[in-house]
Amino acid sequence: MIGKISTPRGERVQPLLYYLFGPGRQEEHTDPHIVAGWRHPADLEPPLRADGTRDFTKLAGLLLQPQAALGKRAYPRPVWHCAMRAAPEDRMMSDDEWAAVANDVMDRTGLSPYGQEDEAVRWVAVRHGDDHIHIVAMLARQDGRKPGLPWERYKVRAACLAAEQRYGLRSTAPADRTAARRPTRAENEKAARRGLGEAPRITLRRQVTTAAASANDEEEFFACLGQAGVLVRKRFSVKNTAEVTGYSVALPGDTAKDGGPVWYGGGKLAADLTWPKLRQRWTPDRATPGRLRPDLTAGERNAIWEHAQDRRRRHRADPHPDRDGPGCRRRRRLGHLRYLARGRRHARQPHPAPGRRRLRPRRAFTLRSYPAAVPGREPAPAGRPADSRVRLPHPGPVDGPYPAHHQAGRAGRSRRRTPPIPAARRPGRRRTTRR
Repeated sequence: MIGKISTPRGERVQPLLYYLFGPGRQEEHTDPHIVAGWRHPADLEPPLRADGTRDFTKLAGLLLQPQAALGKRAYPRPVWHCAMRAAPEDRMMSDDEWAAVANDVMDRTGLSPYGQEDEAVRWVAVRHGDDHIHIVAMLARQDGRKPGLPWERYKVRAACLAAEQRYGLRSTAPADRTAARRPTRAENEKAARRGLGEAPRITLRRQVTTAAASANDEEEFFACLGQAGVLVRKRFSVKNTAEVTGYSVALPGDTAKDGGPVWYGGGKLAADLTWPKLRQRWTPDRATPGRLRPDLTAGERNAIWEHAQDRRRRHRADPHPDRDGPGCRRRRRLGHLRYLARGRRHARQPHPAPGRRRLRPRRAFTLRSYPAAVPGREPAPAGRPADSRVRLPHPGPVDGPYPAHHQAGRAGRSRRRTPPIPAARRPGRRRTTRR
């Protein structure tokens, strides 16, 4: 099931009602009737005139009453229209099932939550076909407030997924914003007028994907696009004018009203064609500044992991796992060995032992701290560049107790937290009774 919200919103509701209850553009509307609304459908159904046409005076008047009460505070385009359609291979749903779908949409969007029908907006759901309905709502609440529509399309998509699970309809993809954008109706019609086999958005997506797959850096990427005949417009950084921060592409001959080319950004073509995603594909360390990537091979990572597992088994077999003994130090180093093996960004630091300072995250250590972790790897010489070392958080707390004034403060806080001894139990003091 899919739901489509019409944009832009409508200014008048009467023409939309005439279309929904009319024969349609190609005589495709059959048996139009209301299946749900803010009242019972029988009370909202437009009556028939003597000539067989519908009388929308009462229905349109009821829908426009909250809009008229808002006055100047009302929306200039208050008509909200959403079409809900099932797949062609799905079974025919009944009016009660379509009514439940419409009520779920109005509840999820917040236009008419369950139990607030008398305070929320006024709306109707019209069915004039076997596989779809139309929801028409006026963006004016009956309690005198203006409704908001945050994330309305994603909420309608969630209602579609819920209806698919409830009625066993064809499953569709969730709205996780990772799928490639489809061409709009205007783009398809423009491509048909020009005699093109597909919309320019699809052509550009294919060419940009091919260039990104065959290129190894930025220069090769833009060179491949130029060889394919694609117009490229780069966006540069404000601080560093030589750094590219984005790009847009266009096809020759695809122009707008002003005669200029129609530009499409990488994110408008596909989620994985944005400039940060492309830079991460070519230079991972540059695309994610600050991320820790130890310079280790796959064999070295496996050796570190095996060493960490061995140290873990030895730690579990330690008969004296005191917090200040070797067992605690071994556990603290074990976490950083796993960090090196997995290449994670952050390592979970253990809680410091009593009487020791907290961890210093700015301290770092190198692979020389664990010479036995990587067999066959010699320590880095003194003249080796500093960036070749692996900077990680300090493996453990700083040795030594707290300073004297810290110890005195901790002792004072401990005395304050100690509950006082009742007077009746204090030694050397009698309990006196007032008479």
